[in-house]
Amino acid sequence: MPNQVWLSQLQKHQAIAVIRAPTFELGQQMAMAVASGGMQLIEITWNSNRAAELISQLRFKLPECTIGTGTLFNVQQLQAAIASGAQFLFTPHVDPAMIQAAVEKDIAIIPGALTPTEIITAWTQGASCVKVFPVQAVGGASYIKSLQGPLGHIPLIPTGGVTLENAKEFLQAGAIAVGLSSELFPKHLVEDGNWEAIAQQASNLIQQLA
Repeated sequence: MPNQVWLSQLQKHQAIAVIRAPTFELGQQMAMAVASGGMQLIEITWNSNRAAELISQLRFKLPECTIGTGTLFNVQQLQAAIASGAQFLFTPHVDPAMIQAAVEKDIAIIPGALTPTEIITAWTQGASCVKVFPVQAVGGASYIKSLQGPLGHIPLIPTGGVTLENAKEFLQAGAIAVGLSSELFPKHLVEDGNWEAIAQQASNLIQQLA
């Protein structure tokens, strides 16, 4: 997915559901639940069960959604993710070889960074935008706000501490979008298979961000 399309998707939808699924079936149900709640950006982490197969299937089952992946650690994983149909790629770190491989394929890549040096390094290497992780450990929304002065031209996606309650704060602080994982999928709801409640959580999040 070319950068401009990706950035316009982020500006429109503002939240990414991050799914780390212990089984293929659970991953499918989690994705269908947030999609039915109105979320259209879904990340399947590469360390999910049968991640490549899950991405391929969700591309088919949820054509209105943009399905990507994350927790990619090397170029080999990145290439396998692209082959599976992933439409965007998150990494936990800044790896110039991975960024270059994604740029060559014209697929959005969002490396994970924390410090201003890491964020600028990722951006100058060709990142589509930068994941700020783990954001809660360094001050949450106030950290994103403090980066805006020198780094306001770099689109940032905070993850790791974003909740249904504080998601809007991050956007108001200058983030282009936010990523939510366990906050969207409380363990008890997943264990009980309460997909309606998870769909409602997704719907509530979208309403709060509107």
